Amino acid sequence: MTGRLAGKVAAVIGAGSIGAGASNGSAVAAIFAREGARVLCADISPAAAGRTVAEIAAAGGTASPFTADAAQTADMAAAIDVCVAQYGRIDILHYNVGIEAFGELIDVTDDSWDRVFDINLKGAMAASRAAVPHMMKQGGGSIINVSSIASLRWSQMQFLSYNVSKAALNRMTRVVARQYAPHNVRCNVILPGLIDSPHAGALFKTDEERAEAMKARDARCPMGRQGTPEDIANAALFLASDESRYITGLEMVVDGGITL
Repeated sequence: MTGRLAGKVAAVIGAGSIGAGASNGSAVAAIFAREGARVLCADISPAAAGRTVAEIAAAGGTASPFTADAAQTADMAAAIDVCVAQYGRIDILHYNVGIEAFGELIDVTDDSWDRVFDINLKGAMAASRAAVPHMMKQGGGSIINVSSIASLRWSQMQFLSYNVSKAALNRMTRVVARQYAPHNVRCNVILPGLIDSPHAGALFKTDEERAEAMKARDARCPMGRQGTPEDIANAALFLASDESRYITGLEMVVDGGITL
């Protein structure tokens, strides 16, 4: 298969979707496969991972499912091990897992704080920790983390642990980028703005509340609309490809101008 990622192997952590439409993660897995990569699709939901794999196969791509809980560091290591065992290498690691927990400072509990950090930050660390030795041995690789513009600015939603964990992910990305630059292992992070995805829709309880919220989210965006999972996937494709071979430590904001 030809394409911008021809001959490469990618592990996408969070490759499923909680709804009928594409998520950021499933869109990334699909575009990686369409551009020639063989893709390990890891997700906590076997059904969601399997659905992404089936869609990739139907489009003529190569992918396999793997069930993994990002909160379990052993699962992250196992995902990388299976990717290398199945495809012989790992060129791209895309970490696209994140959860929110409602709570400002005086409301947040220790348990909810720890769970958000386990998934949003420790899982990303564990996946990278497992992938980097393989990438160093191969002579390089690309790690792509997914953060949020909430890591940069005040958010109207009271997600203290989410916002702080994503800010820490940005910093971890830059440290890893500098540490492993001599080995040609690149590490970049995408900061999505408001994205019209099943994950965003699930934040609202009723169809009526969801429709009103999505209209309001569109109105907040300078371009007049929210982004799509495909917008995130296109950014990830660039960072995964050799076109970005001299780019590392980048915080790539993909938000239609909302942070300007």
